[in-house]
Amino acid sequence: MHQPAPSADLRHRIIEAPAGRLHLVEQGSGPLVLLVHGFPESWYSWRRQLPALAAAGYRAVALDVRGYGRSSKPVATDAYRMLDLVEDNVALVRALGEEMAVVAGHDWGSNIAAASALLHPEVFRAVALLSVPYAPPGGPRPTDIFSQIGGPEQEFYVSYFQEPGRAEAEMEPDVRGWLAGFYAALSADTMPAPGELDPHFVTRAGGRLRDRFPVGPLPAWLGEDDLDVYAGEFERTGLTGSLNRYRNMDRDWEDLAPYRGAPIKQPSLFIGGALDASTTWMADAIDAYPATLPGLAASHILDGCGHWIQQERPEEVNRLLTGWLGSLQG
Repeated sequence: MHQPAPSADLRHRIIEAPAGRLHLVEQGSGPLVLLVHGFPESWYSWRRQLPALAAAGYRAVALDVRGYGRSSKPVATDAYRMLDLVEDNVALVRALGEEMAVVAGHDWGSNIAAASALLHPEVFRAVALLSVPYAPPGGPRPTDIFSQIGGPEQEFYVSYFQEPGRAEAEMEPDVRGWLAGFYAALSADTMPAPGELDPHFVTRAGGRLRDRFPVGPLPAWLGEDDLDVYAGEFERTGLTGSLNRYRNMDRDWEDLAPYRGAPIKQPSLFIGGALDASTTWMADAIDAYPATLPGLAASHILDGCGHWIQQERPEEVNRLLTGWLGSLQG
């Protein structure tokens, strides 16, 4: 059943930040909890968490990451490197009159939240990661890894996204239809059966990513009105700002070299979906948590859940988040 719309108590704000300006939505009062979305989403991805966190006694703030929604969209591709996104988060905390915050992220937001905690432990006192596990900086250059996935007849989606203009040409003529297919492809109830779609998302040589999207109804978590919100934002802004995150992965690898192998020592939480390729593909990263997340309170893998975890299973995620946040107050 489709859930009711977000509370009317939401407050929209614009703050100054290194990005130029950041749009955020907040609800509640108390200790600050910063919520960072992933691709291809917006602050709206946290619509079910904002009222739950506010009711639990927190000041919940969900932002539009630079390049998305109503936040600024710098023109330069290298303006979307991880270091810049981390500094946006620091500026946001300061602009809200706070010294410290808990940061939680989903998908790319999980990586941004982890990097924020790693680079600024004096600001981000705890970190919750959803869907994408923490893996310390280091290892081979990212593009060298991605070029090996899929073999000669297929191309990994990250490599596809990294070429400027190429993915935009697929997405922007039909933003709503493309988003519907992408969301469905990674949702538990509309996910193709094993063997029908490579779980790591590859394109056939010369093909499009959407050629392998499932055809059928929207996922249960995504109402037509929700899809309208997402599509409306990307139809207005285009997709380049969001895709530029993928186009900076080698720069991030270089920028974060001083933190190679570094653990995140603050209190942490991980929640993943058992059917999510991000969770299964990075199982080794989860196994390494005793070393990489020594402050980990718990790692939860939700059975029957796909990638869009806080939207697919909002009540369960809210319960886990608020329980963990409560433990930080002791």
